[in-house]
Amino acid sequence: MPINADKPHLWKADTRASVDQFNQWFMKFAPKAYRETRAMTIESVEQGLLFTKDLTTITPEVIRTHPAILPALRMSTCPPLARDRLIGLADSNKSLVGTLEEGKVPPRMPPELLEGRLQSLAAILAQMLDVDIFPWLEEKRRPTKQERYRSSTIVADRLCGAVAEPIVRNAQEKRQLALIETYLTKRGYKLQAHHAGTPLVQMEPATFAFRLNVLVRPSKAEAKTVKIPGVSPESEGPMA
Repeated sequence: MPINADKPHLWKADTRASVDQFNQWFMKFAPKAYRETRAMTIESVEQGLLFTKDLTTITPEVIRTHPAILPALRMSTCPPLARDRLIGLADSNKSLVGTLEEGKVPPRMPPELLEGRLQSLAAILAQMLDVDIFPWLEEKRRPTKQERYRSSTIVADRLCGAVAEPIVRNAQEKRQLALIETYLTKRGYKLQAHHAGTPLVQMEPATFAFRLNVLVRPSKAEAKTVKIPGVSPESEGPMA
């Protein structure tokens, strides 16, 4: 039984611990340019939380006064909403949402029409908020400073992910493999070198390896083997 797979009451605590661990690693080892961008984005998201009273007041007035928070609000939903998806769900239009995300309000749109469109956007965003990363919403309380920061980092990661995802993913993979190797080595296992282009038929006892192709036979009655490609560990982070 995988660790904690049969203990759902521990999952949220595990998630918070994973997010905190990733944050600590990220701030120390992530590429400088991305780290600076992420830090600025976190600050922007935290401002958005303050403008919306920690997401308890998403109104047309808030969006009209602070239109640049719209991208962060899109990334605060479950699932995160692409711009076109939000436009479709809110029956809005691309020009309006694009202008808002540039930090501006369309000057020529009739006030009544603008109010209606903003109301639709606000309603969709409020309805789809990701309560797993904003736990205070369901619990109807104010968030702690740490909760606000943790949630802001998750939203910031969603906003920045497309820009530097490959860089961070590769660095994170190296970290994960090193942790796995240390864990297994301390327990008496040995890293078994194996040519990546040669499928592995059987591993020696007390050995381990990364990114290897494994030949398996679906059943004893079948002579044909199936090659299962080796995979890297899944990345972890705000949504782990």
